[in-house]
Amino acid sequence: MATTTPNGVRAHAKHGGGSSADAPMTHRQIMEALSGLLLGMFCAILSSTIVTNALPEIVSDLGGGQSAYTWVVTASLLTMTASTPLWGKLADLTSKKVLVQSALIIFVIGSVVAGLAQNSAMLITARAIQGLGGGGLSALAQIIMAAMISPRERGRYSGYLGATFAVATVGGPLLGGVITDTSWLGWRWCLYVGVPFAIIALIVLQKTLNLPVVKRKVKVDWAGAFFVTAAVSLLLIWVTFADDKYSWMSWQTGVMVGGAIALTLVFLLVESKASEPIIPLRLFRNRTITLASLASLFVGIAMFAGTVYFSQYFQLARDKSPTMSGVMTIPMIGGLFISSTVSGIIITRTGRWKGWLLSGGVLLTAGLGLLSTMRYDTPYWHIGVFMALMGLGVGMMMQNLVLCTQNQVAPGDLGAASSVVTFFRSLGGAVGVSVLGSVMSSRISHYASDTIGSLSPQEQAAAAKSSGSGTIPDMDLLPPGIRTWLESAYGHGIADIFLYVAPVALLAFLVTLFIKEVPLRTSGALAQAAEAAAETAPPAAPAPAEAARVADEPVPAGAVAATTATPDASGAAAAQRLAATATATGSGEPGAPASGSVPVRGHVRGADGAPVPQAAVTLISLGGRQLGRSVAQADGAYALDAPGAGSYVLIASADGHQPQASTVVVNGEPLAHDILLSGTSGLTGLVRSAGTGLPVPDAMVIVTDVRGDLLATGSTGEQGEFSFTELVPGTVTVAVNAAGYRPRALPVEVGGTGVTRVEAELETGARVRGVIRAPHGPLADARVTLVDAAGNVAGTATTGADGAYAFADLDGGEYTVIATGYPPVATALTVTGGGADDHDIELAHPGE
Repeated sequence: MATTTPNGVRAHAKHGGGSSADAPMTHRQIMEALSGLLLGMFCAILSSTIVTNALPEIVSDLGGGQSAYTWVVTASLLTMTASTPLWGKLADLTSKKVLVQSALIIFVIGSVVAGLAQNSAMLITARAIQGLGGGGLSALAQIIMAAMISPRERGRYSGYLGATFAVATVGGPLLGGVITDTSWLGWRWCLYVGVPFAIIALIVLQKTLNLPVVKRKVKVDWAGAFFVTAAVSLLLIWVTFADDKYSWMSWQTGVMVGGAIALTLVFLLVESKASEPIIPLRLFRNRTITLASLASLFVGIAMFAGTVYFSQYFQLARDKSPTMSGVMTIPMIGGLFISSTVSGIIITRTGRWKGWLLSGGVLLTAGLGLLSTMRYDTPYWHIGVFMALMGLGVGMMMQNLVLCTQNQVAPGDLGAASSVVTFFRSLGGAVGVSVLGSVMSSRISHYASDTIGSLSPQEQAAAAKSSGSGTIPDMDLLPPGIRTWLESAYGHGIADIFLYVAPVALLAFLVTLFIKEVPLRTSGALAQAAEAAAETAPPAAPAPAEAARVADEPVPAGAVAATTATPDASGAAAAQRLAATATATGSGEPGAPASGSVPVRGHVRGADGAPVPQAAVTLISLGGRQLGRSVAQADGAYALDAPGAGSYVLIASADGHQPQASTVVVNGEPLAHDILLSGTSGLTGLVRSAGTGLPVPDAMVIVTDVRGDLLATGSTGEQGEFSFTELVPGTVTVAVNAAGYRPRALPVEVGGTGVTRVEAELETGARVRGVIRAPHGPLADARVTLVDAAGNVAGTATTGADGAYAFADLDGGEYTVIATGYPPVATALTVTGGGADDHDIELAHPGE
């Protein structure tokens, strides 16, 4: 028997007390498994945020300039972006647990190398290794959550993910600032601090994360991985050096952009031919996935570009320490924490998510637009409010874009689809950081040149020398006049970044307007996979009478009569699952008929020809997408609109009737299709004693179908009666068991209408019991065998410490009891009535 828990993890009961591999996970078990994932995510986020406030000092200490500052951030984003689809695809093919542990190991290696860096190039390389591990942690955390938890329940658990993101984001800069400001530690410990957390995460994951491994032949699309990595890398190299090493309109730009386009085209060609593509192009046929990916690209640009340069603003434009730079970003992190947690909880309760996306787009756009007005002397509380608005917007959009994508795909594509959205978000962040880093440098230089006239000639010479070095200046070493001049240039130049990013956030909002809200599924990916495997049996054939009825119906012009399947005991369950799938993937009541739609009209009637009011009629595509829904009127009439010519599935259900699924073919003209629903049947009965004819109360009655699946259970009342309703017609087995009686099983044919009655007579179960004794007293562990008159073994038993044995549920007759442990002894006895009690047997060695 299969059941589905509120968390969507399917459990299958097993005989013999065994534990199921896909047993339901309680909230505690889910949290234990998530603890390691969240700890891994904490490491990845901490590694990127802890260096944020230390970067000005790190780059200055290693002798780098603004380009190195940008590439320390971009390198990790680049490898994170390029590797995300590969991690996602591997998650669909092999063990997710091994993958996430591998990502943690790679992250530890990158962290250690980064801490040992002696120059900017070594640090950038190490950050690239960190990004490779971070890409795995970011992608796999979302994928594993989706495997364990249903989309409807995932909201509140995503809140924990958002909380982890917020804590690591706000804690990272604070911790990094404290470490950097502590002379006996130094900035290198910012890169080492994530290592112990990663090691703890490895241990926790080993103990708590136990997911079934999908046994599939692993065939990784290495060619696709190479070409997508090459295309992204070449694009990022171009945008990083443009306007610095060469102009935007130059031959280098032509070569790099042309090369990136060519590599992208090759990648698309490889993916279209690969058997296991790293990014299945068919996913983009789904409008939600396409739009969510595009929105994630814009959100990534806004989120990463907006947050990376806050540290430079507070340290270079407002003369704050690394520690205080982290403290001053708390409003943004607080907004992200609150919105991600609260939205997750409310989405779980209501199942509605699109409103949060739209609200997030509005808040993100507003926050960025307001941040573009800041200057070096803007009151901090203004900036705090603006950052809070930005954080609220990011928190509402980031996780929910992944959620709406995961809700649209089959379990086999979960990893690829999740990584696609994460890939575009990381790509947007990498491109945004690179482009806007270059733009920021030019804008700071522009504002510095415009205002240098306000300085004295001596200050102008000193300013030209300090700003022309190409390195990030140490503000503490500059004279007050030059310092204020440079702080103003930095404040205005960094504010321009937010001015350029605000329209990008507006584009994200506009894209989300066109995402169609689909109700969240109530089962996780593992449960969906289990259900899909259970439903691979061929559907039941149409009942002969029903098939004849359909064949005799008139066929209107332009339409073909529907092929209707009336479910049997197994088909009804399949139809109910199909109806549930339609409801889960649909969009509710249809609106006005779309242009080119074709009406589908008819009546829903019962077996007696009477109308069935309030019957639910759902039209879905052959791919399982809901296209329309109607409720039958008092006369049984229903009306739907098919979007156009084609084949569709029509599902009808009503209380007290069997659900029914029909295939309808529409050729362009209105289709008339009546639906006949058969009523469900009842089963009642009486359990009596065969000897006395008296009713047997409290007997257990179990009804199973021909496949052995449990249909109903119950106990008899004081008068031995039992009753079951809502049974599907067909052959069932009724098993009855009661204390003191022999169990009995009866085949019963449940009729198509009305109530089927059955009576079961139970034979009194005789018993044999006694004690096996040895010369020293009761004999433990003696073997006792009961053989009937025909020589068949009726039962075996092993005595306990008291030497007792017992056999129950026996027929009357002649039996032989054989006891071993000492030399065997066989005794004969006759069982009548209630049986034989105190049938003791003495065992001894010869001569004792």
